[in-house]
Amino acid sequence: MKTRLFAGALIACAISLSAITHAVTAAVTHAAVPALTSAPSGGANPAECSNLTTLKLPDVKVTEAAAVPAGATGTVRVPHCRVAGVIGKEIRFSLLMPDEWNHKFLMGGGGGFVGTVQNQAQSVVNAGYATVGTDTGHQGSVTQADWALNSPERQENFGHLAVHRTAEVAKSIIRSYYGSTETRSYFSGCSNGGRQALMEAQRYPADFDGIVAGAPAGDFTGIGAQFIKDMRAAFPDSSHIATAPFSPEALKSIETQIVDKCDALDGVKDGLMEDPRMCKVDVGALTGLTDVQRAMLKAIYAETKNKDGVIYPAQPVGGEGEAAGWQAWITGLSPMLMTAQKAPSSRYAFGTEMFKYLVFGDPSFDYTRYDLSTYTKDTARAAAILNATDPNLDAFKKRGGKLLLWHGWSDPALTALGSIKYYEQVKARDAKAGKYFRMFLMPGVLHCAGGPGPDTVDWAAAIDEWVDKGKAPERIVAQKRAGAGAAATVARTRPLCPYPQHAVYNGTGSIDEAANFACR
Repeated sequence: MKTRLFAGALIACAISLSAITHAVTAAVTHAAVPALTSAPSGGANPAECSNLTTLKLPDVKVTEAAAVPAGATGTVRVPHCRVAGVIGKEIRFSLLMPDEWNHKFLMGGGGGFVGTVQNQAQSVVNAGYATVGTDTGHQGSVTQADWALNSPERQENFGHLAVHRTAEVAKSIIRSYYGSTETRSYFSGCSNGGRQALMEAQRYPADFDGIVAGAPAGDFTGIGAQFIKDMRAAFPDSSHIATAPFSPEALKSIETQIVDKCDALDGVKDGLMEDPRMCKVDVGALTGLTDVQRAMLKAIYAETKNKDGVIYPAQPVGGEGEAAGWQAWITGLSPMLMTAQKAPSSRYAFGTEMFKYLVFGDPSFDYTRYDLSTYTKDTARAAAILNATDPNLDAFKKRGGKLLLWHGWSDPALTALGSIKYYEQVKARDAKAGKYFRMFLMPGVLHCAGGPGPDTVDWAAAIDEWVDKGKAPERIVAQKRAGAGAAATVARTRPLCPYPQHAVYNGTGSIDEAANFACR
C-alpha cells in the first residue's frame, strides 16, 4: 500500500445564515442517496489512511488523514478515509473516500461566498463515491466578501480556479489511496455551486464527465445588479433598514391571491404553478397593500434595466409568502443578518458585498446612490472572473460530457428566467445541444430546496445514468417529503420534464402521484 501512496504525483434560511447554507446543501446532498450495498471494493485499507499525510504532491500540503468509522458523522453513514489539506497558499479542501468505493468521484459545490470548506454533495459517499469540497481559497461568512478586497488571487480562486485545482488534487489522492483510477468523475452544486458547475463545463471541460448545475448563479454580476435594483426599491433609505416593507401576513396574502388566480391554468388545482409565466398578475389589483408597497412589488418583479437595455431577467411570481422565500431573501427581516452585518435580507447582503468588494473594491459603496447606468463598464473586470455565461460548450461536448441544469420556479434568490436565458443561448448556438445539455424546472420549489413543490431528486443517479449508461433523462421523478430524517414520508411525487416540456395531469388518479402526469 505504501508504494501506492506515492504513486500519484499530481495534482448558503428560514431567516438565518445557517438556514441558507442548510437549504442549499440539503438540496444537493438530499436524503435520497442510498447506502452502498454491493459496490466493488477499490482496494482501500483503512489502517493505511493515516499514511496519506506523507503524500507528496506539488504545491499541496496534506494536513490530516484519518479513518472514520461508520455512523461517526452526521449525514455520512459509511466507514471512510477523511483527508484534509491546503492547495497553494490557502485553498483548503476535505476529501472523503469510502472503504467500499464504486470507482467514481463526485465533487460538491459551495454556496454564497463560501468561506468554509463546503461540499453540497457530501452524502454521496454513502453510495460509494469519493467526494471532495473546498472553501475556494478564503475563510469567512457565506454572505460576506471583505476577503476579496485588494486580493486578485482570492478573487480568481473564488471565481473559478479553486474548484479546478481541488478536483485535480482530489483525483491524485484518490488514485494514490485506492491504487486505481476513477472510471467516472462528476460535479454537483446549487446556487454559487451551480455557477461553479457551469464554470467547469465552460472553462475546464476535461475535469468532469458529468455536471449537475442547480439554480446556478451564472451571471454573477447581473444577479448583483438585480439585487441592488431590488434593495433600492425595498430599502430606499439605508439608514432605515430595520423595518420590513411587508409583514409576513402581507406576503402570504400576496402569494395566496396569485396562486388562487393562476393555480388551475396548468390543468390541475394543486397549489403549484407549472409555469408562472402563464400567470398574468395586475399588481395594482392585489388587495391589502398600500400604493408604496405596490410600487415596490412592480420594481421587484420587473427586469433589471439601465439606459443600454436589460441587464437581468425578471422575477416570476411565486414564493412570496414562504419564510424561506421573500422574507429571507428579498424583503426581510433576518435577525441574524441584521446582527452579523446590518443586512435586512440575503439579497441586500449579497448585492452590497458584491459591489463593495468584487466590483468597486470600495467598502464605502452606497447602493442607494448607484443607478446601474455605468454597470457594464463597472463590472467588466469582475464579470471576466466570476460570470459563467459562455454558451460555447463545444469542448465539453467533444469530450462526451453531459450537463443537467435544474431550477425552482419559486426561487426567491435567483430567478429561474436566468437559467432559461442561458439554456436558450446554448440551444441557439447549437441546435443539437439536447444531446448533452438538459434543463428541468421545478414548480413551487424555492432556492435549491423548500416550498410546496416536490424538491428532492437523486441528481447523482440521474447524471450517472446519462454518462455511464448513455440514457438521457426523459423524465425525472421529484419527491416532496413530510417530516425529517428516518421518520420522513413521501407526501407527493411529480415528474420533472426536459424543458420546454412540462408535466400535464392525465385527468384521473391522485394529483400527488407522478404516475398520473405525462411530459408534454
